[in-house]
Amino acid sequence: MAADEANTSDARTAPLAPIPDHRNVNTPWWQELWRRHAHVITPLRARGLQCDIEFGLSTYNVRVSLPDGSYLVISPPQEPSSERPPGDPEGWIATREHPDDQTLFEVLYDSAPSDDPGAPQRPEARHGGSAQPLIEAIDHRLAQLGLLPHPVLPHESPQVHPPQPAPPPEPRDVPGTPHRGPVYVYGDALRDLTDRLNGAESHADAAALLHQILEPSDGLLTQLGEFFEAAGEKAKEAEEDDGFDLSYDLADAAAEIRNLAEVLHVAEDRMRALTPLAPAPRLPSIPANASSLPPRALPPASPKAAPTARRTP
Repeated sequence: MAADEANTSDARTAPLAPIPDHRNVNTPWWQELWRRHAHVITPLRARGLQCDIEFGLSTYNVRVSLPDGSYLVISPPQEPSSERPPGDPEGWIATREHPDDQTLFEVLYDSAPSDDPGAPQRPEARHGGSAQPLIEAIDHRLAQLGLLPHPVLPHESPQVHPPQPAPPPEPRDVPGTPHRGPVYVYGDALRDLTDRLNGAESHADAAALLHQILEPSDGLLTQLGEFFEAAGEKAKEAEEDDGFDLSYDLADAAAEIRNLAEVLHVAEDRMRALTPLAPAPRLPSIPANASSLPPRALPPASPKAAPTARRTP
C-alpha cells in the first residue's frame, strides 16, 4: 500500500506491526484516511501495536489493539464534532477501553480545547493537535502497564510528520474485471456508510450517520447540491445551446437536492429520539390458576352391566 510504503523508510530500525486485514484496506478512501493518520499510526506500529481506522460517533478514529485484549481509541473531539480534516484535529483524546471490563477505562491523553472557560485545562491541552506529545504519553502509560510490545528508543522513533494535503484518489480499473467500469471511489465511501447504518446498534448511532448526510454546511446533500451547481456552470462554459440547456437541468437538480435537505433537516433529531419497543410479554406455558383450564371430558362408561335392583315383595 502506497501510504504504508511511504512511512516504512522512516522506521527501518523497528519492524512495523502488520496493517489490518479487511475489505476496506484496498479501497482508495480507506487508504487516504490511513495516509492522513500516518503520523500517529506509524510510530505506534513501530512499537509493535496493530492499528486500524474506524468511524466513531462523528469522526474517524485510530483504534490500537493491546496485548491484554484492551484497546486504545485515539480521536479528535467527538462533541461537538470537529470541522477540521481527518488526521489534523485541534486536539487529540486517547482512551484505553476493554470490551468486557469497564473498570479498565481511562483517559491517557486529552489535548482537546475545553468549551468551558472556567473548567481546569489538562496539562497536555497546550500541545493541541501535535502528535509527538500524544505518542510520548501513550509510550509512558503502556510501559507502566507492561503493554508495549517493542519499546522504541528516542533516537529510533520514526519521525512524526503532520499529514500533507493530497488530491482526492483517482478512479482506477478493477483488477481482473476488464469489462467493468472504474472503481467508484465516492460511491464506495457512501456504500460503506450504508453498511455502517445497517449494522448500527442504536438509534443514536444511526442518527450520527445521518448527520454525515444531512449536516447543513458540510453534509453530503449540501455538497451534492454544490456539485450539481458547479457542473451547471461548467456546462455553460461551452457557450452552446445544449450546454445552456444542460446547465438548467443541473441547476434544477441542485435545487431539488437542497429542497430534500430542508425537508429532512430534523430527521437526525427524530432518529435520535426513537427508542426500541419493549418486547411483547410471553404468555406462561402453564396457567397459574388451574380453574382456568377447560373442563375435562367425562370418563367412558364401564362395559360391565349395572346390577338389577331388588323388588320389594
